[in-house]
Amino acid sequence: MTTPAGPLTVTELLLAQGSSSRLGLLFEDRQWSWQEHVRECARYAAALRARREPGRPFHVGVLADNVPEFSFLLGGCAFAGAVLVALNPVRRGAALARDVARTDCQYVLAEPHYAELLSEAEVPVLPLGELRNTADPELDVADATPDDLLMLIFTSGTSGEPKAVRCTHGKIAIPGRMLADRFELTPDDAVYVSMPMFHSNAILAGWAVGLAAGAAIALRRRFSASAFIDDIRAFNATYANYVGKPLSYVLATPARDDDKDNPLRIAYGNEGAPDDLAGFAERFGCAVVDGFGSTEGGVAISRGPGTPPGALGRLIDGLAVLNPETGRPCPPARFDADGRLLNPDEAVGEIVNTAGAGMFAGYYDDSAADASRMRDGMYWSGDLGYADGRGFCWFAGRTSEWLRVDGENLGTAPIERVLRRHPAIAEAAVYGVPDPVAGDQIMACIVLRGGTTLTPAELGAFLTAQTDLGPKQHPRFVRVATELPRTATFKALTRVLAAEGLDTSDPVWRV
Repeated sequence: MTTPAGPLTVTELLLAQGSSSRLGLLFEDRQWSWQEHVRECARYAAALRARREPGRPFHVGVLADNVPEFSFLLGGCAFAGAVLVALNPVRRGAALARDVARTDCQYVLAEPHYAELLSEAEVPVLPLGELRNTADPELDVADATPDDLLMLIFTSGTSGEPKAVRCTHGKIAIPGRMLADRFELTPDDAVYVSMPMFHSNAILAGWAVGLAAGAAIALRRRFSASAFIDDIRAFNATYANYVGKPLSYVLATPARDDDKDNPLRIAYGNEGAPDDLAGFAERFGCAVVDGFGSTEGGVAISRGPGTPPGALGRLIDGLAVLNPETGRPCPPARFDADGRLLNPDEAVGEIVNTAGAGMFAGYYDDSAADASRMRDGMYWSGDLGYADGRGFCWFAGRTSEWLRVDGENLGTAPIERVLRRHPAIAEAAVYGVPDPVAGDQIMACIVLRGGTTLTPAELGAFLTAQTDLGPKQHPRFVRVATELPRTATFKALTRVLAAEGLDTSDPVWRV
């Protein structure tokens, strides 16, 4: 990745907007210029310093939706030299209390409706809106370098316990500048941020992009599919970020004759389904650019012209698919005439940054987790994939979801893709349940499309007819649910499904 010229810290990006009278922040019917935004950040910085407890990490937790105070607090932490710990409101009780404790929060700032979730936390819980200085303080800015820590953001925890990822000034500022430059955003643009700000996508691909461009940042408290296009028009938003399923949810809303009558130019994100990318672009008359990456930031892949359907994009220099057991490159993927993978056993491996850590700055106080990512000077992403002879790469699941069936390692993503081909299946998640002898048996949870029916025999016949689904990839059990459990960023919680296994009130088929 080429580092852009110009400011490389969030502090520098904020200071560059400090005298701008252009719109900086929009929320519901309120607005602030960039100058007013920076002044609010300074108020929060002064209040943070006043409450700082010496001798402990200067870490402050926040539990909130996408509200203006979240933005002011993030800037305040940059000015004060503090670290903002973004807590996930989907977490509860002891689990949330552990997140607070292991990230060394001195206290947590919470919106009132979330405060009760912190009843087990052993630190003070303060109302978010009460921490600002009422008087205008002198702008006192802590020195910052791109390597200085600014945020701790938890991984989504779809297959295991969330880990706190270190997000430095550079890790936030540099992607913001790169994307603002890539999409030629200016102060005349508006960036719509409806993905949750406790997640890296909203910060790196939304908030930081607006800041770097000097564009207005339009916040929505929580994502709403039905309100999406109305918000785009109301805020005159030209850019929006997404992660996972939101494009699908927006497309599921009733089509309108004026759908293309909107200012949106670019929707940028990751993990969008190929059909949704094309469908969203066509329906709303914008460009949809989908990339591949994770909160850790060690690997990034972007779709470009000529990318085959379903592929993540082309592996750039320094990225490779390696066999995690031998460390050697996997053979190229081979496909049949219908584009179906013929050699998954040898082609699927782990996507690795062989050039180093990329933007990965480590996990907070977790040397074992760091070691699992950085091995032999290379960043092992934990993501499985396969690449063809031209370097185009497809996602095949995660190593934590790599199933061991009859002595073979199998990725879950190819099985999910086959299941979603069936016209009656809207959603699918694949995971392992224990085999009575050894290893795993494959289980899938499916959600049927409204108005459709499906029987075990029909599904079994369909799976048998799929030439790219090997006998060992056939799900042994299929759970039929009304919805999949999901994180706040719309990722399927396979660890919850795996923990429930066959112990569910939903119908479970043997296929």
